[in-house]
Amino acid sequence: MSEPNKASLLKLFVTFFKIGAFTIGGAYAMIPLIRTEVVQKNGWLRDEDFLDGIAAAQSCPGPIAANISVYIGFRLRRTLGMLTALLGTILPSFITILVIAMFFDRVSDLAATERVFHALRPAVVALIAIPVIQMSKTGGVSLKNFWFPLTAAILVGVFNLSPIWLILVTVVFAVLTSVLPFWRKERMQ
Repeated sequence: MSEPNKASLLKLFVTFFKIGAFTIGGAYAMIPLIRTEVVQKNGWLRDEDFLDGIAAAQSCPGPIAANISVYIGFRLRRTLGMLTALLGTILPSFITILVIAMFFDRVSDLAATERVFHALRPAVVALIAIPVIQMSKTGGVSLKNFWFPLTAAILVGVFNLSPIWLILVTVVFAVLTSVLPFWRKERMQ
């Protein structure tokens, strides 16, 4: 990872403002753009650190886009970086909502408005699929362990199982597989 002070506060703000302003489809659509800017273009984080940030952002309550900007901002410039990146992320949405609120009554019933939102749906799906594929490579998903994310996706997407149950089962499984070798070793002694 680069030195934390390599990212100026202005560059951090502009980067996250640009991401927030030009991403349609929510936080998951932002992930590939954030990764491109933070990992590939600016070299502020390594892929592994970025993946850890995604995991941390998903584990915290609140919008993932805000959480990942807090993580990255803090990693780069501590408290000021965190506040700067967060402001850059949420300010475009805030401005957009204000503008939409002022004019929504005039354009909400227009067929063109409906067509625009309908046309954006496939692009949003692609923007979400790309980081999933990229993160699966970085996260070590292979043909050997592909069953786990596939099963989780089916349980959540098809059977409407709460992700909380999957997280709890995963934690219990990880703890047991970590502790069982020690228990066996103690019993053999």
